[in-house]
Amino acid sequence: MNIFKKTTLALAISALAGGAMAQSAPAPAPEPEKSPITANVTVVNDYRYRGISQSNFKPAIQGGFDYAHESGFYIGNWNSSISWISDANGANGAVGGRGSAGTSVSAPVEMDFYAGFKKELIGAGFASDIGVLQYYYPSSGVYNTSASRTNPPGFVNPNTTEIYIAQNFTFGALTGFVKFSYAVSTLFGNANSQGSYYPDLTLNYDTGIWGLTLNGHVGYQYVAGNYPTASNITYYNGDAIPRGTSLNSVLGYTDWKLGVTKDFGGGLSLAVSYVDTNAKTVKGYPAYPSPQGKNLGGATGIVALTKTF
Repeated sequence: MNIFKKTTLALAISALAGGAMAQSAPAPAPEPEKSPITANVTVVNDYRYRGISQSNFKPAIQGGFDYAHESGFYIGNWNSSISWISDANGANGAVGGRGSAGTSVSAPVEMDFYAGFKKELIGAGFASDIGVLQYYYPSSGVYNTSASRTNPPGFVNPNTTEIYIAQNFTFGALTGFVKFSYAVSTLFGNANSQGSYYPDLTLNYDTGIWGLTLNGHVGYQYVAGNYPTASNITYYNGDAIPRGTSLNSVLGYTDWKLGVTKDFGGGLSLAVSYVDTNAKTVKGYPAYPSPQGKNLGGATGIVALTKTF
């Protein structure tokens, strides 16, 4: 075999071998499709909602799931352990024994169900959001549909329905949203409070350092309506709130939060924050009292560990 034939044969074998290797080499794995369903679980030292403790300053466990369709439609559920409803009901439930003797209401869980539409209608990073949120409190015990004294004065079924609209925004490392929530039902058990609303602003700044994000929030809870007009409402060891008094003059307040979140990767994060409100004191007692007479809206530090799946 001459040199030319040997060289040609070698090139042919090399080409065949190279082709075989190319065909047998595994193709790059495709990026896994992002699931439309996400879930989360959180452990927190005190469940604060709009600045008010829902767990009487005690730890809470929380979790939920979300489904988001590419069209912008989403639906979800979120749950938390609570104690504020049972704290406020029954002879031993609240400051001054506001509940009736022998009355006991158990509602250890808050269940939130929500659905809406969220889409970047303005541009990238500017998602508009509109939806409805149902706060549901499975319970044992009977709530009145009127403002009688069987439950604490002026207290009715705490289940609440809100509609909301929000605008998200992104400016480089700064993200956040402005939101307006409007109660189409009574608000968290306050009789005659339909039409209450809550505007709020939330800001997050990604520092780019160690996975740290700075967090800020401010909101205002307006409580619509007046105290029931049938009779004076007695609160707080015999002190009276006159009939017809504006609910907001007693229960309205501003809340705010400053904090930092550490992203550990893999869906694990730790948030540390300072939370406070200017919730009022009425007749020497807080408008949002614990059974021990403490202000449920007082300043505190919050630590929350969250895992997202």
